[in-house]
Parts: sequence; C-alpha cells; structure tokens
Amino acid sequence: QVRPVESGGGLVQAGDSMRLSCVASGHLFSTYAMGWFRQAPGKEREFVAAIGEIPRDTDYEDSVKGRFTISRDNAKNAVYLQMSSLTPEDTAVYYCTGRPREIGYQPWEYNYWGQGTEITVSS
Repeated sequence: QVRPVESGGGLVQAGDSMRLSCVASGHLFSTYAMGWFRQAPGKEREFVAAIGEIPRDTDYEDSVKGRFTISRDNAKNAVYLQMSSLTPEDTAVYYCTGRPREIGYQPWEYNYWGQGTEITVSS
C-alpha cells in the first residue's frame, strides 16, 4: 500500500503556474498508478490526471490537457502535477491517490488518498 501526502497548494492569480508534489510512503510505490483528483466546493470529486506504473502512460481530464503535466520519480516515491495557465475554474482541493498498476478514472477505483491541498486561483 501507499500513503500519499500532498504539498504545494496556495493562492495564485489567473495565468500563474504551480507545482503540486505528492510523496507516498510504502515500498510498492513503483508498481502503483498515481492520480490527481480535485474537488471544488459543492461539486463531486473529479479526475484530473494520472500516471501509470509505466511513466509514459499518462492521461488527463480534457480541461487540463496542454496545461497540466503529471510526472513521477520512483526513486523519491514522488508524483508531481505541474500546472500552468491556471484559471479560477481550477480552484479546488487537490488530492493525490494511488492504486495498483493501472490508471483509473473514478474515485472509487483508488485505494489510498492523501489529505488534500487547496488551490485558489483569483481572477
């Protein structure tokens, strides 16, 4: 199992960039697909991006394609979400999560969740 801990959130302005980090304990990290989800106030938790056990296996929610990049460093048990051209619609609590091997797109497919890190994008 992995236990993710996110960092890097905060208040930014529209158009800014930000990088989220997630470090996950557990010796099986390299065999896990890792994902980022977000939850805006009053909304359901939604898929943002994920990276598979094989790092070139990545996928993104349509609204973040071309703006967000997910990557991983297995030597550090870390996964990152580089975000650019942020808009107020990106305001949410961002969660890091993991599941064995394959990317999933629904929250229920993931086993382990971090506590979340909040991002607020002002216009």
